[in-house]
Amino acid sequence: MKKRKWTYKLFVRLPLLFIAFSFALVLLLRYIPIIYTPLMLKRSIENRKVESFKNQHTWVSLDKISPQLAKAVVLTEDQKFYQHHGFDWKEIRKMRDDHLNKGTKIRGCSTISQQTAKNVFTFGSRTGARKICEAYWTVLIELLWSKDRIMEVYLNVIEMGPGIYGAEAAAQHYYNCQAGKLTRRQALSIAICLPNPLKNNPTKLTPYLRNRCNTLLEQMQ
Repeated sequence: MKKRKWTYKLFVRLPLLFIAFSFALVLLLRYIPIIYTPLMLKRSIENRKVESFKNQHTWVSLDKISPQLAKAVVLTEDQKFYQHHGFDWKEIRKMRDDHLNKGTKIRGCSTISQQTAKNVFTFGSRTGARKICEAYWTVLIELLWSKDRIMEVYLNVIEMGPGIYGAEAAAQHYYNCQAGKLTRRQALSIAICLPNPLKNNPTKLTPYLRNRCNTLLEQMQ
């Protein structure tokens, strides 16, 4: 009897409690600013011996962020953001087929929704367990948040440089302006650096990124 009761708690009660908690948390975060994330904590620990390091983050509402930045991240990170429900299955299948048939490396196919879930609810480790957690939270935010809310959170918590999180901090650090004042080129320069924000600098683009920026500018126009 005791063993059955323990099994019930472990495999039924605890999962149900976790699901209830996660739904409540996502609902709460639908309405309040997110001022700190697991990734910020992770970076602080990694750089605890670097005296000059500090997290720079200021939450601003979506209407105070240049629309050019939202357009730029959709163009560079997830062109089907407003059509899919969290996962770009067509891109995932293409990646799988290329890997199986052509031997290409497995590449990231993360949508903006997945990246938001990763940044808000995980430490961003490169493990299978993290991907499972990321998928779970992605389903929840797609279910309980609007696309505008997902974009708002994404643009406020995404890592945009060493210790720099979100549009407002990036705008002030790189261009000495508010997020709402970013030009099309400035927004695109930030967006194309997002795959590797710790290495790339929007104000010091490599020749490859500069050429890519010029090409994408034509598409944005």
